[in-house]
Amino acid sequence: MSDDDPGVGRRAVTDAEARRASRGWWDKDADAYQAEHGIFLGEVEFRWCPEGLRESDAHLLGPVAGRRIIEVGAGAAAASRWLAAAGAMVVATDLSAGMLRHAVTGNTASGVRLPLVQADALALPFRDESFDIAFTAFGAVPFVADSEALMREVFRVVRPGGRWVFAVTHPMRWIFLDDPGEGGLVAVHSYFDRRPYVETTPAGVPTYVEQHRTLGDRIRELVAAGFVLEDLIEPEWPEGHEAIWGQWSPLRGRLFPGTAIFVAGRP
Repeated sequence: MSDDDPGVGRRAVTDAEARRASRGWWDKDADAYQAEHGIFLGEVEFRWCPEGLRESDAHLLGPVAGRRIIEVGAGAAAASRWLAAAGAMVVATDLSAGMLRHAVTGNTASGVRLPLVQADALALPFRDESFDIAFTAFGAVPFVADSEALMREVFRVVRPGGRWVFAVTHPMRWIFLDDPGEGGLVAVHSYFDRRPYVETTPAGVPTYVEQHRTLGDRIRELVAAGFVLEDLIEPEWPEGHEAIWGQWSPLRGRLFPGTAIFVAGRP
C-alpha cells in the first residue's frame, strides 16, 4: 500500500494493538510471504537483508560451532537451520504460528531439524543467561511498540560475553515512500516522526504495524539495556543484484542504505 491509501497512516498504537496486528498479519500472510521470498531466503541459508548479505561472508555472529543461539522472530527459520548445519545449538522463536508452520516444513524438507518455539519477543520462555548469541534478521524488533523492553529481554537471556545482532530497515528509509522506483527517491516524511506505519481495516482496527526509531534511538536502547555497540553495518547494494524486494531495489540501493545491522555485545 501507499501512504495515500485511506487505510494507511502514521499514528500511535498501543502495545496490545501492535501484538494483535503482528500475530494476525504474519499468520495470514505467511503463505504469500514464503511464495514470494522463499527461494531467495532458501531452506538452509542465512541472508541478513534484501541486499543479499550472507552470514557465511559477513561473520557478524562470530564463531558459531558449539554455541547456544536463539533467533528472535525467526519466520521460516532458514537462518537458524544454516547455523544448526554449522554446528550451533539453535532455538528458533516466532510469534506467528503461520510462519512457524513453514519452519516445520523447512525442517522436514531440509533434514535439518531444530527446536521451534512460539513465543513473544517481550517474554522469552527461557532462563537468564541461556544463550551465547541472540539474533534476528528483520524479525520482532520493528514490530513491537516497546523495543526498549525487547532489548532488556534479550539482554536477560544472553550470557555475559555474549552477542546480540539484529537487522532492521535502515531508519533513513522512513523519510521516503515505500516505492522501489523514482517515486521512492523524494523525501516526504520527517525522519523524527516516530509514529509507526499502520494499516487498518475500514473500522480502524490495526492489521499491520511497523515501528520507526532513529539510529540514535536504537543505540540508546541498546546502551540502556546494558549492551555495548560494537559495529553498525550498512550493506551496500552489490553489483549484478537486480532483484526487487518491496521498496528495496537497485535504483534506491545504489544511492542510500536500505538495511542497518546492529552488532552488540553483553559485557
